Amino acid sequence: MPQDPLVSTAWLQEQLAAPDVKVVDGTWFMPADQRNPRREYALAHIPGAVFFDIDEIADTDSPLPHMLPSPARFATCVRALGIGDDARIVVYDAKGVHSAARVWWTFRAMGHENVVVLDGGLPKWRAEGRPLESDEPVPRERPFTPRFTAELVRDKEQVLRALTSGREQLVDARPANRFTGEAPEPRPGLRGGHMPGARSVPSTRVIAPDGTMLPADQLARVFEAAGVDLEQPIVTTCGSGITASILALALARLGRTRTAVYDGSWTEWGGLADTPIVTGPA
Repeated sequence: MPQDPLVSTAWLQEQLAAPDVKVVDGTWFMPADQRNPRREYALAHIPGAVFFDIDEIADTDSPLPHMLPSPARFATCVRALGIGDDARIVVYDAKGVHSAARVWWTFRAMGHENVVVLDGGLPKWRAEGRPLESDEPVPRERPFTPRFTAELVRDKEQVLRALTSGREQLVDARPANRFTGEAPEPRPGLRGGHMPGARSVPSTRVIAPDGTMLPADQLARVFEAAGVDLEQPIVTTCGSGITASILALALARLGRTRTAVYDGSWTEWGGLADTPIVTGPA
């Protein structure tokens, strides 16, 4: 696999026939989008791709949306998708670079490092006239060994300790007006604002107008302009762990491959009465 955590559409098309390359459609939409990712996958997907349901390959007992599943549940699900320990995984989504980043982070949190994201995703693949199919593959189960990687995951208590100690920077991927508390959260019952000391880097700022991720030099400028010290540990957060993973992916492009994601993110933090919250700009 390339060192860059993103690969081009041309690279993927050249690799499609390789037996160890497993293409994964990780599309997910907000409820307000009123789009069904599973149905869209069935209509057209990259040849050989299997569908990774972020809401099902998750801790379905949690009241929070699409939280990380247990390693055992994750392994059961991906084995059934025909993904084994030897797989070179390429994840894409129907928006460009969006929920594919969450799937990328999830595989890495479960110890599988040989995973990349398709830069520009399905929109770029379509625009270039590359092949699509509607036939769904029938995967042959493969052995997959999960190895939970705790350094890539943070929970509420760890974030609270980070705020107190200052040893890790919190970087928030939500839109700026939600970070400041000026706009309401899309999920009901959540307080507005952000964690004290957090920096605001809306995930849209790391994406180019054509839907691909910005090159490394531009990414560095985006983070530095927001007051993020790229030499110090970083934890990313967002609404429910989706766009936080986009920032983790962007930081991996900068060589910061061990960035952690706060899994519960604002759905957990803003839904509690006793977590510290401030409003206004950082």
